[in-house]
Amino acid sequence: MKVCIYGASSNEIKPLYIKKGVQLGEALAEKGWTLVFGGGSTGMMGAFIQGVNKKNGKSIGVAPTFFKKWEALSDSCTEFIYTNTMRERKEKMEQLADGFIVTPGGIGTFEEFFEILTLKQLEQLDKPICLYNIDRSLDPLNTLLIEGVENGFMKEDVLRMYFISDSIEEILSYIAEYQKYYADLDR
Repeated sequence: MKVCIYGASSNEIKPLYIKKGVQLGEALAEKGWTLVFGGGSTGMMGAFIQGVNKKNGKSIGVAPTFFKKWEALSDSCTEFIYTNTMRERKEKMEQLADGFIVTPGGIGTFEEFFEILTLKQLEQLDKPICLYNIDRSLDPLNTLLIEGVENGFMKEDVLRMYFISDSIEEILSYIAEYQKYYADLDR
């Protein structure tokens, strides 16, 4: 199983987020799952890869070649894929992943979440999407989506297209059960 995790590259974030990111990486590796991520070595991305490496797990970093000039990329990934553009990067991560976890982040993280959620709504993607709600930081995003439904901008089905939790165990269980459910349907 390969899980794409989106998150901040900023080092300005609270230590709590880094700690939780490391724990998420460790938990992924302990399950024998492969981390797919943006390849950064700082912020949440750096925390994921640090956790995976602590448990001798596997990882695939994906970044556009122009990032080499100005963003610190991890040199400890099992595999690293370079793309020409950001669009190709996102597409490659979507193709590789069996599921997605969105952690706190900035504009890039939000954009990645909304893209996969849109693809799921349009039935172009049918993979689990989870929001890892560390320190309730994704509550405002969840509220925005709920209010969008309440105000008639979206159908209520959108709220069932993702799972939100502050528990790593619940998130990984959701992904595993989602995959198992669909595997059983194929039989």
